[in-house]
Amino acid sequence: MLVKIYTDGAARGNPDGPGGYGTILSYTDPKGQTHIRELSQGYEKTTNNRMELMAVIAGLEALNRPCEVEIYSDSKYVVDAFNQHWIDNWIRKGWKRGKNEPVKNIDLWKRLLEAAKPHKMTLIWVKGHDGHPQNERCDELATTAADGEDRIVDEGLASEGQV
Repeated sequence: MLVKIYTDGAARGNPDGPGGYGTILSYTDPKGQTHIRELSQGYEKTTNNRMELMAVIAGLEALNRPCEVEIYSDSKYVVDAFNQHWIDNWIRKGWKRGKNEPVKNIDLWKRLLEAAKPHKMTLIWVKGHDGHPQNERCDELATTAADGEDRIVDEGLASEGQV
């Protein structure tokens, strides 16, 4: 079963302002019927990279059985972490990067890896704000959530002392 997940994150006043993510899950059943589910959430204080990660996590966590998953993101941070094997190096080095500096957003990277375990995942980069319909819709979901009244606290950011 192939599920396509389109994602985007947004942060106002990055890194100390409100933010949100938008995710679209798309599945075409054996009868040719396409099923779409949209997800979004706003956060009080966060960063753009955290929202990009949360968009992917939300999509993966919404799946209720192992799937082949194509994830479309305009975030080089997220896509390159997997496609350039950065994440493998981070894990091997005890979540350190480059000059022995800690990787940021470890809580979300670990959550993403856990959510991805049952799935065969391919990440595909799309250029943001370039007319890609699902990316544009995810951006709308993310910015609406960031500007909305139902924002929640980004507990991981708060626990990292970044807020």
